[in-house]
Amino acid sequence: MARQWSEGHSSSILCVGASSGLEGLLASGSEGGEVTVWSQEGTVVGRLALPGEDDCTSVVFGHAAPGHLYVSHGDAVSVLDPRNLKGPVEEFQGAGEEEINALTVNETGSALAVADDSGAVRVLELPGGKVCRTLRRHTNICSSVAFRPQRPNNLLSAGLDMQVMLWGLQKTRPLWISNLQDVAEEEDDHQQRPGQLFNPPLVHCVSVASCGNVVGCAAEDGRVHLMRIGGGSKLERQGAVKAHSQGASQAHFVSFLSHPYWLVTGGNDGQVVLWELGKHPVVSPEVKAKAPAAPRRKGKSKAKRKEQPRDKAKTETEREEAEGEDDVAEAAEDETGERSGLKLSISHGDKVNWLCPAVLKGEPSVVVADQSSSLTVYPLSPI
Repeated sequence: MARQWSEGHSSSILCVGASSGLEGLLASGSEGGEVTVWSQEGTVVGRLALPGEDDCTSVVFGHAAPGHLYVSHGDAVSVLDPRNLKGPVEEFQGAGEEEINALTVNETGSALAVADDSGAVRVLELPGGKVCRTLRRHTNICSSVAFRPQRPNNLLSAGLDMQVMLWGLQKTRPLWISNLQDVAEEEDDHQQRPGQLFNPPLVHCVSVASCGNVVGCAAEDGRVHLMRIGGGSKLERQGAVKAHSQGASQAHFVSFLSHPYWLVTGGNDGQVVLWELGKHPVVSPEVKAKAPAAPRRKGKSKAKRKEQPRDKAKTETEREEAEGEDDVAEAAEDETGERSGLKLSISHGDKVNWLCPAVLKGEPSVVVADQSSSLTVYPLSPI
C-alpha cells in the first residue's frame, strides 16, 4: 500500500535523500528553499527555510559522516545537521559557477562534487569546501553526478549534451566520453519505423551500482542507458532498456536487495518501475550483447578504435554483419521482454521529480517526489 508523507513542504518537492546512519533519517528539498528531515515513519523531524529562497535541487547525506546533510540551492551548498535544523553549520558560497543541479559525496567523505548549469563539475574537499578540481568538458547543462562506489577518486557526470563521462580526480580530462546520441541512433536505425520520431537522449540522472562497474542513465528518450566499466576503468559495454513511454527522469540502483543490479526508474509518464538487470547483456558478461542492445562500437573515440588490433576489428565487423535481421528483431524483443528484467511497475500518475530507494522500518521501499508538496512511499516487497 502506498503511503503519503505530507505537511513537510508548502511547494513542489524536487529532491530526496536517505541517510545510511543508524537513525535512518530522510531529507527532502523543495521549491523556495525549504528543507525537511523525516523519520522512518514519515513524521517531520525538522524544517528549515534557507535564505535567498532559491530552489533546493539536491540533498545528500555524508557517507562517512551521516550527521552532515549537504543541500544545494542556487550556486551554494549548505551543510546542515539533520538532527538540529536551526541553520547551516557551514556554507559553501559559489560552490557552483551557476545554479547547481546535483551533488554527490564519495564513500570516504573526502570529496563533494557539484554539477551546474554551466556544464562544469566542481570537486570540493571535505571538510572545508575548498574547490580542488574544476572539470570542464560538457557543452550543455551538467544535470547529474555520481561517485563510483569502492573507487572514491572516480566520478561519473552526465548532461543535456547527451554525454556521459568518467573522470579520475587526479586529472582534469575525462578517462572516457560516451555520446548517447551516437548509441541511440545506432539502435534506432534497427528499430525505427517510417515516420517514427524519438526524443534525443538528454541525460537527467546517472547512478552507479554498488559494485562500482555498472552505470545507469535516465534519459529523455525514455530509455535507461546502461554501461559496464571494465578493467583499467575502460568503457566495456553499452546498451539500453526501453523503460518509459515518455522521458525517464530518474534511475537509481538499489543497494539493499539480493544483488547490486536492481534498478528503480521514474519518468514523465508517471510510472515507477523496478528492474532486475542481472541477466541484461551489458551487466552479465556471459550473456551475448547483440548490436542493437549494446552498441559499443559506434560512439567510441578514434583513439580507442585505433587501439583495437586490426584482425579483432575485422572479426567483429564480420560477426555483426552475420547476425542479420533475425537477431536484430530478437534483440528488439529482448529490450521489452524477459531480458529487460521488468519486475514491478507502479502507476504513480504524476511526473516523477525524484526517487529515493530506502529501507523503512525493515521494508524495502522507494520514496517518490512529484509535482506536489507531499512524498509517496511504495513498498518494493512484491518481488
